[in-house]
Amino acid sequence: MVRISEFYKSVFGCKVYKVAIDAGCTCPNRDGSKGVGGCVFCSGSGSGDFASDRNLSIKEQIERGKALVLSKLAGRSGKRDGKFIAYFQNFTSTYGDADELEEKYREALSCDGVVGIAIATRPDCLGADILGRIAKISEESFVQLELGLQTSNEVTGRLINRCYTDIDYENAVRSIKSAAPKIHIVTHLIFGLPRENRGDMMESVRFVVDNCSSGGKSFHPFGLKITVLYVVRNTVLAQMYENGEFSCLGKSEYYDLVSHALRILPPGTVIHRLTGDPPKSILLAPSWTSDKKRVMNELEKIIEEVEEIP
Repeated sequence: MVRISEFYKSVFGCKVYKVAIDAGCTCPNRDGSKGVGGCVFCSGSGSGDFASDRNLSIKEQIERGKALVLSKLAGRSGKRDGKFIAYFQNFTSTYGDADELEEKYREALSCDGVVGIAIATRPDCLGADILGRIAKISEESFVQLELGLQTSNEVTGRLINRCYTDIDYENAVRSIKSAAPKIHIVTHLIFGLPRENRGDMMESVRFVVDNCSSGGKSFHPFGLKITVLYVVRNTVLAQMYENGEFSCLGKSEYYDLVSHALRILPPGTVIHRLTGDPPKSILLAPSWTSDKKRVMNELEKIIEEVEEIP
């Protein structure tokens, strides 16, 4: 396993920070083209609660994000160095006018200190046109495509109103590898989705490994983000939780799942995240996720324990 900080340092030779920005997109399961309401867990900001105001230009958003990162660094250690990746986080950041989106990607890359872009999207929103444009950018700069799979269980996928299939994911990974092998593919998974058991969650991990580690050669190893399901206010999931339709994972239960999942991953897999970061102001459950620093430290110990296994 490779921690994301180590991976970025191997690529860029320095510390790299992500700055969350908003491309002004929506999603096909929000605008009615595939569904309405979005995924049941998604907040009103499209799960980009820390991104800048979409009414600002991309450059303005990045400058605000950089200033926030640098102020935190100065407060911790006095250091104010490092480079940045512009993270198009909200909603589906490949869903929209291709010309406008390409312009925004390139605007981000033109900003001082920005060494790459990360684009969060759905597997069913990578058509030939937009993927071809991103592929060209990847020949010039670092590009990270983040695919929200969440689960490989199709029954759960329908329950959470995902509005795409595992086949869409398989096709997306295959298309990315073919069109742009230099792109760093990152997959998002959620542990603790309603009605899922340990077997379902581990099968989702295996599904990602089977798709991302086989077939074709990538310039970068694939990456993985795992988070526990957390419930935020004003979502369909919040209604389900308050109605007693499911319960959230306890901390020790989640840690045990993460430990088993890490043992499935092949060497070189880049671990981007093993915990979510919900704003405390809208978090309903589980409460233990609000202590981010403690959770991250405890998860780091789990990584170290897995690494020690022969």
